Amino acid sequence: MKIMAKPLPTTVVGSYPAVKAKGFKSLLDPEKGALETAVSDQIEAGIDIISTGQVRGDMISTIISRLPGISGQEVKGLIKPASGPITVSDTKYAVSKHGKVKAMFAGPSTIAHALKIKTPMYRDRDEIIPDITSALVREAGYLQETGITILQIDEPILSTGIANMNVAYESIRSIAGSLRVPTCLHVCGNIGSIIDVLLKMPVDIIDLEFANNPDNLETISKNEIRDKIIGYGVVDSADTNIDPVKTIISRIEKGVDLFGPEKLLIDPDCGLRMHERSVAFGKLKNMTEAAETVRIQL
Repeated sequence: MKIMAKPLPTTVVGSYPAVKAKGFKSLLDPEKGALETAVSDQIEAGIDIISTGQVRGDMISTIISRLPGISGQEVKGLIKPASGPITVSDTKYAVSKHGKVKAMFAGPSTIAHALKIKTPMYRDRDEIIPDITSALVREAGYLQETGITILQIDEPILSTGIANMNVAYESIRSIAGSLRVPTCLHVCGNIGSIIDVLLKMPVDIIDLEFANNPDNLETISKNEIRDKIIGYGVVDSADTNIDPVKTIISRIEKGVDLFGPEKLLIDPDCGLRMHERSVAFGKLKNMTEAAETVRIQL
């Protein structure tokens, strides 16, 4: 499967600093300016597959705030799909500005573990995951119709060892199986304890952090990735400094040597929301420069 014609295409994991706009327009939609800035910055930095920047809040609250049955972070009743699209408006804007867009949302297991169950309708988190999944399948369908290039499911909870991997697998299968566009599963942290299940996940792309977690490179290089593409984190999202181009080049070259350029989708380890705008932009700009340097040398 090819995401783009050229090797080593660049993308983002999702979030970007929310730069608030001022003036009358900000009164009508306080986050619209942040959306416009996030999109334009990614395009200016040379990112091949951009995102909306997830500027309207954290990835969990953005979803659960719209789901019937959930109030705040408490499950009070039967969880049902939202009455309409949740993240589609911002995604449509991104698609209107750039030909390649990655849409994303928090995955069912990660959402479930952020909630407190305050109703006898569910006995545990594993029982609420199928209903959350149903809501996300509907949102995924809405996003697909906007013309996105990739749908990313964020499941940082999986690397912690507290999630039921069988339940997680079924939820990912339901979402990915409902779509025509390529799907990506993003998992933070060290994946040594879950690598076997992770590589069996029914998605096209497994996105992992390698800059801040170099042990993941050794872990995944010892396993057969088959037809999957690796979302290859080469920018340290936890570092408040801008990663030097030479450092990023070295990280990319290691991946190319191990897997080949056709297997890599270059991106930061995680989202960049917590950084200053200048730092986030600098990280992305250096990443695209490094990818282009390696690309020319292939």
